[in-house]
Amino acid sequence: MKRITTLKYRHEKRIILTGLMAIMACQANAQTPKDSLREDTLSGVTVVTKQTTRRNTGAINATSMLRSELFKAACCNLGESFVNNPSVDVNYSDAATGAKQIKLLGLAGTYVQMLTENLPDFRGAALPYGLGYIPGSWMNSIQVSKGNSSVKNGYEAMTGQINVEYMKPEDETGGTINVYGNTMERFEADAEGNIHINGNKDLSTEILGHFENNWSHHDGNGDGFQDSPNIRQYNFMNRWYWKTGHYMFHGGASIINENRSTGQTMMHAHNLNDEPLYKIGIDTKRYSAYMKHAYIFGDNNNTNIALMGNISMHEQDADYGHKHYDVNEKSAYASLMFETTPGEHNISAGLSLNYDYLHEGLINPSAQNIQSSTSNIQHPTPASETTPGAYLQYTYNHNGKFIAMAGIRIDHSNVYGTFVTPRAHVKWVVNDILTLRASAGKGYRSPHALAENNNLLASGRQLIIDDLKQERAWNYGLAANTYIPFFGKTLKFNAEYYYTRFSRQTVIDYDTDPHEIHITNLNSGKSYSHTFQVDAEYPLFHGFDLNAAYRYNLVKTTYGGKLMWKPLQSRYKALLSASYRPDPGLWQFDMTFALNGGGRMPYSLANDNWKGSFKAYPTLNLQVKRSFRHFDVYVGGENLTNYKQNNPILGYDNPWGENFEPTLVYGPVTGAMGYVSVRVNLGHRLN
Repeated sequence: MKRITTLKYRHEKRIILTGLMAIMACQANAQTPKDSLREDTLSGVTVVTKQTTRRNTGAINATSMLRSELFKAACCNLGESFVNNPSVDVNYSDAATGAKQIKLLGLAGTYVQMLTENLPDFRGAALPYGLGYIPGSWMNSIQVSKGNSSVKNGYEAMTGQINVEYMKPEDETGGTINVYGNTMERFEADAEGNIHINGNKDLSTEILGHFENNWSHHDGNGDGFQDSPNIRQYNFMNRWYWKTGHYMFHGGASIINENRSTGQTMMHAHNLNDEPLYKIGIDTKRYSAYMKHAYIFGDNNNTNIALMGNISMHEQDADYGHKHYDVNEKSAYASLMFETTPGEHNISAGLSLNYDYLHEGLINPSAQNIQSSTSNIQHPTPASETTPGAYLQYTYNHNGKFIAMAGIRIDHSNVYGTFVTPRAHVKWVVNDILTLRASAGKGYRSPHALAENNNLLASGRQLIIDDLKQERAWNYGLAANTYIPFFGKTLKFNAEYYYTRFSRQTVIDYDTDPHEIHITNLNSGKSYSHTFQVDAEYPLFHGFDLNAAYRYNLVKTTYGGKLMWKPLQSRYKALLSASYRPDPGLWQFDMTFALNGGGRMPYSLANDNWKGSFKAYPTLNLQVKRSFRHFDVYVGGENLTNYKQNNPILGYDNPWGENFEPTLVYGPVTGAMGYVSVRVNLGHRLN
């Protein structure tokens, strides 16, 4: 079946991996690893329909999580989809708002380029809560690539890319209805399905809907604050596909309406001087649309031209106690791409345009410490940034045994001027057992300090934002993938090392002053990340897969002239996951155990109850799935070790004071949780 997300070139044992392939499709004779069932090509990532798989066909080091892997957990949204992934961490940003952030290569998610359907998405003001905007049942796959990726998607990826592929309107007709509930009084309902107009697969539409309601006021540690926010979210998307001759079109629009509230509870609140309860309320409306046009030339399907782009408007009104913050962000992205593949060579060239407009407002009539720094908290850069750019990329592929990819792009920002982004990737298949990869490249990022970190307004500390510069960093990577015959089966073992070095960086400084949070530039000193990871996969016996991984993070940054370990970052992570699906496949049992290593807490706040470091902590997730003819039932539990961070909110007895601090979170803030989910399958195309 042809897909708008797939382009396979007619070349033995290889697939030339390009961003343009995300929107085109044609027949091919590419060979796959012996455990592969089917391949789709997505912007440098080859997707194999077998749970989590590491890409061996392309130069970029990447893995793909398919629906079978996502369904190993209840997978309510994107932020809850990385439980079994040893490379990606998802942590709460604070103990009040429920904001979450991704960490990759030991660094914050701001340095990971987020893509949906290979288009930049959920940037700027959408970052703090964007992981909750993509429901799990909408996703067809997630691709995670490490290090600098292709120059085709822009200059922003510093530590990697995460691309989400939705279910496709051109797939065989069908859909799902999913209902979920847990012991934290959270309820969700999802539905998605497609229709072939007049029975014609070349003209199709898809409708996706999501409703979420979390009405719990749970306060498990008795500090007077909700452990998780109340969230009511409505999410709707409509997508279209049209193909005629050599022309293909993909497009759609979506709307998100979310109300998020949390704060002190009536029963356990500790108040001084008859102060009102401390409350947080965040109302968000997001509108977005995208389009992709592609035309394939000639019978060999080796020359293509495409135009793609998306637009979004993100409106947010937030109250953090007496503070009121509102933001209206408008973003637009467009890319014109040309690609040709003569023989072993692939040449890609294109033009791009990125536009961001940010209007922010902050009102704080009662707190003098914030008022005194009003000039610092206003937008640190001009309200709009326009960045046109151009790129050229060349790939040499010799029978899939040796692939060299080199690209360069030049962009000009009306705020930061002209900058150049070079990137290179090399893959060498030494033999049938060993594959080596190396990469090097540069990345840039325009910071929007308050929009991207507005959850910091929940803190009682004075927030000081400097005039920030564009961030830039080099990233270097080495990886080795092996397939070792072992007792009649194949042991897959991988080892990798990545080094990220910043020459300019936006630093969130908790250490310099216990009464202030500084968002400032790395004016002097060093900032870097070393990440080592090994992981292995082995089918212990029929139907039973075992995965193990270990990752070590050495992440240091200069704070106040001192080079220190990055706070709130675990120095290591050990992961063990097992999946058992006995014949005839009606039952499936999944387990994931993680040991998250200790790390540093901000020294400026250390006291008798708050140490300068935190210890390692374990988490355990279990799930049982039972499949019936037309539906599946999932029963499971998360954080069954019942680990909870001690004192996640400092100064909880006086939230109106300058010692109130809910933003220093390194681990879970809620205990063990159970859930049940029912997924009804409609049609033929679903797992």
